[in-house]
Amino acid sequence: MKLDVKNIFKKIREFIAKDIQLKCGFYGIILLLLVVIFASGLASHNPYDFGPDILNRIGQNGHLLGTNNMGQDIYSMIIYGTRTSLKVAVISALISAAIGTLVGGIAGYFGKNVDQFVSEIINIFMMLPTFFLILLIIALFGNSIVNVMIVIGLTTWPSNAKLMRAQALSLRERTFVKAGTAMGESRLQILFKYIIPNGIFPVIANTTVGMSNAILTEAGLSFLGLGDPNVISWGQMIYSGKAYITSAWWISTFAGLAIVITVIIFYLLGDGLNHVLNPKRIGRGGA
Repeated sequence: MKLDVKNIFKKIREFIAKDIQLKCGFYGIILLLLVVIFASGLASHNPYDFGPDILNRIGQNGHLLGTNNMGQDIYSMIIYGTRTSLKVAVISALISAAIGTLVGGIAGYFGKNVDQFVSEIINIFMMLPTFFLILLIIALFGNSIVNVMIVIGLTTWPSNAKLMRAQALSLRERTFVKAGTAMGESRLQILFKYIIPNGIFPVIANTTVGMSNAILTEAGLSFLGLGDPNVISWGQMIYSGKAYITSAWWISTFAGLAIVITVIIFYLLGDGLNHVLNPKRIGRGGA
């Protein structure tokens, strides 16, 4: 069975045109990507510079959103923090999607003892308190941004695995899969040629939502002081500004708003993709 990619992209364009939720998510992501690409041009100051203007209010001395206790420009830190958040979101979600897709596809397609064994592993991971596990791993191996991205990806794959497993259980009974088996194709060929490509769509939608969860997780770690001190992060901005919340509220407030807006954008996009990439809506294509 061949994927009708043109038909899928056509349906996505149609949904973007008429679905306000997906449209907001799509254009929101475009806006975030533009901020990431043109961050150096959009920022009014170098966010890593410590200046003499300490705790300046909004608009004071040319600082659009004020400064923090170290004299750093809040507006520029928000702009550069977008890079950190999107990097964490994309890389950790891709790690989660890759592991979940492979594990779920193997469990669902091979079935029997393999499915039972893998399902038990998935259930064990889903029962673990993920955030506390992340805290433990970060405490043991360090809080660099690379470690944060990897550990988030390695602890959030079970939901993708369950989705892919459900798709594989259904797809392995389809005629085109049985035809591939009859033609002598190996199990691995069928898995990567038919099962995963045709069952990946719910995983894509779930991965998009998972990006928002990754942003929240990184912000939570940074707020607890476990983020990477060498990069600018919205969570770290909230952490550093909590001591000045009554006298310099702008340090934490704007970083918190940036997190909320970004998470909402990813949720809107993920939920919209969940509608458009629903297997029942996608054309079956030709055999």
